[in-house]
Amino acid sequence: MNRSVFSFNKWLGFIIAALVAGVSAILGWVDDVPMQNIVFYALAIFALILWGWHHLSVNWIHSADAIAHHDPQGGGPAEAWDDENEASYVRLLISKNKGGFIWLLVLIALFVAATFAIEEFFVWNNILSSLVFIALLIIAFIVNKYVRTNKSLFIGITVLIGMFVIGSLTVEGFLSTLNIKSMLVFAAFLGLACIGQTLVVLLAGLDLSIPFVIGSSNVGLMYLLTLGTPPWIAFIAILLIGAGIGFINGILSFRLQGQALIMTLGVGFAVSGGTQILTSIGTAFGGNVFGVVPPWLSNIGATNGKFFGLNFPPVVIIWIVASVILIVGLRTTVWGRNLYALGGSRTAAARLSISERGYWVSTYAISGLFSAFTGALLLGWSGGGFIGVGDSYLFMTLAAVVVGGTSLLGGWGGYGFTVIGVLVLQVLTSFLVGIGLSFEGQQFVFGLLILPMVALYARSAHIRTQI
Repeated sequence: MNRSVFSFNKWLGFIIAALVAGVSAILGWVDDVPMQNIVFYALAIFALILWGWHHLSVNWIHSADAIAHHDPQGGGPAEAWDDENEASYVRLLISKNKGGFIWLLVLIALFVAATFAIEEFFVWNNILSSLVFIALLIIAFIVNKYVRTNKSLFIGITVLIGMFVIGSLTVEGFLSTLNIKSMLVFAAFLGLACIGQTLVVLLAGLDLSIPFVIGSSNVGLMYLLTLGTPPWIAFIAILLIGAGIGFINGILSFRLQGQALIMTLGVGFAVSGGTQILTSIGTAFGGNVFGVVPPWLSNIGATNGKFFGLNFPPVVIIWIVASVILIVGLRTTVWGRNLYALGGSRTAAARLSISERGYWVSTYAISGLFSAFTGALLLGWSGGGFIGVGDSYLFMTLAAVVVGGTSLLGGWGGYGFTVIGVLVLQVLTSFLVGIGLSFEGQQFVFGLLILPMVALYARSAHIRTQI
């Protein structure tokens, strides 16, 4: 490390601490906080950030350089200087990252243009949101450059925190209890639907039948209930049918290697069409079935549902339990380790006597099971069967897996990453709905989010070596 690098990192921390402390002081002044409290908290925040920056950034980087220079004592600033190429580090940083600085200038230009074009755009919450967004991009860039393992986890958490802060500053009622519960409920539905997609992707496959199975299960369960079938029998029957559809997907796609995408899409269309034909016999409502939903099912899927007397949606508890079991199971059980091995290299897995067919078919069966489970729980939320209830999940399950960072080439990632992707998409959706953006606009923004995330993950070593 040379002196300009050390000086740059030191002053960068000073500027960040000053900016954050200044923003906190402005927010305190806007909220009519007493001046002595504003000064005290601003100074405390400034000192805390400066201390943390020095010990976790400047000192850490310098210590690493000292070790690299074979300094047995760890070295102080004066012992690890590299006096060669003592050019300005700022100029060197700009020259090496021209693209990033160009995008930063573009964002600033867009903000200035919006200030002149949109009335009342230049307000404190928009300014603060823009600063948070820029800081988010800078942090993501730094994480992408220096983090070697679990890069997608760090980037995903950074994006999640940034989106939550921006939503809190921009959308009225974003932090309300009702909105947070709503976000968690919809995240739980999406997360349960993503369980099968994550497992399939870990094997380098795709399951495009998920939205069709969700819609068919939603309608099928309501149809069985209207026929007088006991609710618990109807619920179990729908789950078994979903697993059976997944089993068929697995068998067919395994026999036609490389055609899983088209095969599962075809099976999904067939299931959806067959369900509509069956439920429309003797009625005027094809694809829509109405009736009385059991109270226990309504309670599970409702935002105001109760869990053992607590005002907390049971579907969120179900998602949390399923997530913990799956995350732990993938990392600690033989089945999970074999799944990663098979996704990473089928040839190596075959030499270890791992049944490719067994794992392939079982993951698709699990995908069908959880798709049906999601559709059944959505009936409790909506109160009526609708064949198109799963349409948005075709894009969202894939987006959650990609944003989470699980490799579409198989063998790397996991459901923990998908959970981060689900939360990012749900917070983003709530934010876009809060600002009044249309569904088409939301799809456009999702696409813009996925492109840079995939670009960042594609530079990871595990993906480059697979390609």
